[in-house]
Amino acid sequence: MDVKAHDHVVMESDAMERALERIAREIVHEADDSSALALVGIHTGGVFLARRLGRILERDYGLRVPIGTLDINLYRDDWSRLHIQPKVRATVLPFAVDDKDIVLVDDVLFTGRTIRAALDALMDYGRPRRVRVAALVDRGHRELPICAHFVGLELKTRPEEQVNVYLEEKDGADKVVLECRSAA
Repeated sequence: MDVKAHDHVVMESDAMERALERIAREIVHEADDSSALALVGIHTGGVFLARRLGRILERDYGLRVPIGTLDINLYRDDWSRLHIQPKVRATVLPFAVDDKDIVLVDDVLFTGRTIRAALDALMDYGRPRRVRVAALVDRGHRELPICAHFVGLELKTRPEEQVNVYLEEKDGADKVVLECRSAA
């Protein structure tokens, strides 16, 4: 997890924790029926963040919210541009999707294509009552009419910039880095 001189750390561990605590508070505040809540993390960063949100919801609000994981690679409309061969991971939804108030969790919201694919994948498992999106970072530049309902950080970026979310669980430390690449 090397941060190059031209990169900019926009969020450190403590700020990430505060953002997740705020998102959890907003989820609870907006829940019509907390017993219907479920978190679904989108592989890979969203899975770790969904688990963290679940721990915060239990610790701060006494809510044991079921947590699922969702692989969206085969649902993407742009996977052939991103990878030669998509890496398929497990989708695990240890609850019935029907009539749930689902919060889809992802690390970065950019074009909206990941969320669109996640919605398509989720609907193959049932019909939720409501689906909302939680993103640690919303960097704008939508290509589809998708929005996040719960956002940790709104970050104005240029299209050629990259936002990288590093997480303790997979990278050894927490931080969000804005990578400044020149447009080619």
